[in-house]
Amino acid sequence: MSEISVLTWKQVDRNQGIVRLEVGETKNDAARTVYLDDELKEIFNHQWESRKTAQKLFSYVFLNRKGSDRIKRFDKAWKKACLEAGIGIRLFHDFRRTAVRNIVKSTVPERVAMMISGHKTRSVFDRYNIVNDQDLKLAAKQQAAYLREQLGHNLPFIGKKRTGYISLTIRFFS
Repeated sequence: MSEISVLTWKQVDRNQGIVRLEVGETKNDAARTVYLDDELKEIFNHQWESRKTAQKLFSYVFLNRKGSDRIKRFDKAWKKACLEAGIGIRLFHDFRRTAVRNIVKSTVPERVAMMISGHKTRSVFDRYNIVNDQDLKLAAKQQAAYLREQLGHNLPFIGKKRTGYISLTIRFFS
């Protein structure tokens, strides 16, 4: 949250579509470069256009409701934004977990996902990358598809007979 509320335009390169967070400006104090997707670029461009129409140019990207300074109470601003969006009150921090899961599900390598999210340790990252029943079902389908592609079927044969026990052993205990 603090990364957002104190973000200044000197940290943003709209042409390259990046935001630079310097040492000491992040939760874990490590520098990080954030590459903006099209939706985020649109948000930053909207903020830039809003800034140009304001009577006074501020260095902060996200201003308070009055447009007179940076957001000082992010929790209040967030709560109000949630209510106005009609989504009920959501915990901002929960979206970090959602972001981590979405990054991993989009097949970005986990080490890269950790760098994007700013997690330094695997143990903390794993608390955000929660595995649920849907993930396990998808993994079973992906494994079955892989085996069909490699072997032409899901279960191995012994002689002319399929054996589920052998398949179970190979899949889960090897």
